[in-house]
Amino acid sequence: MTSGRRSARITRFGLTAVFAATLLAACGGGTTQYEAFIPDQYVAFGDESSVILADGRRYTVNPLTTDGAIDCATEPIWTQAVANHYGFAFQECNPNNSSATKAEMRAVAGARADDLKTQIDSQIARAGFAPLSLVTILVGANDVLDLYAAYPQQTEEQLTAELADRGARLGAQVNRLVDLGARVIVATVPDMGLSPYALAEKAKFSDIDRSALLTRLTAAFNSKLRTTILNDGRYIGLVLGDEAVQSVAKYASSYGVTDATTAVCTVALPNCTTQTLVASGTSATWLWADDRHLAYGGQTRLGTLAVARATGNPF
Repeated sequence: MTSGRRSARITRFGLTAVFAATLLAACGGGTTQYEAFIPDQYVAFGDESSVILADGRRYTVNPLTTDGAIDCATEPIWTQAVANHYGFAFQECNPNNSSATKAEMRAVAGARADDLKTQIDSQIARAGFAPLSLVTILVGANDVLDLYAAYPQQTEEQLTAELADRGARLGAQVNRLVDLGARVIVATVPDMGLSPYALAEKAKFSDIDRSALLTRLTAAFNSKLRTTILNDGRYIGLVLGDEAVQSVAKYASSYGVTDATTAVCTVALPNCTTQTLVASGTSATWLWADDRHLAYGGQTRLGTLAVARATGNPF
């Protein structure tokens, strides 16, 4: 190629690049191609892993103030991490009397997958959804444990099929939220096969590896949920709660966790506090609060992932 032709080609390329940059700027473009999503409402759906009770207690380790009261703001659970990121507060935990109580708690302790429909209906009846609503969902662990309790009277294949159905029904409600105009962060169920409950079941029974069974049942629910939701990144952000727990369990020290297999609480949730822990136990360095619910060592991981999805997805 002659120098003249090469120069002309470079010139054409340069003009094309300038035109593209000008067009992008005219469309509001720059270094990013979308504006950050800033919600004007946040609603938490799900089960006890998301719940803050009216007195501030949560289904994990509850820190105490110097005078022995519940300190609901310290070691926030994952739903609080999302609310905190946007400067919102739940009425159930608002120690600073913030006026920005734009976070609404609709999660209910003991909820199962099919209860999400009722929770959504309740939100519609009470306040509905704002134009820029963000919701989070974590539910299904109770379904997995309920159905596991039916083994071996019901076969693994039967249990797997039922959990897949429940995962699909949950996914349909997630998609319903999109139709209602909400942006959704949905977390898969943490791997219940790694819970202290599962490890105790493994030690108790010799018929099959009960821990591995609970992992497979969890996966059956999560897999169908994931294939049912409209997971294109524009309306729904996915937090892999199962993989998060698996990662912490496998690489505990990398997450500051010293115990990923036993419960740190010595009393039943939600009554566990920093005064009712095993010797040398802390919520931040234990993965599990009781035999099936996460301590702060697990909750903080879910919160980090949820905030990353909320800010990283092009909502």
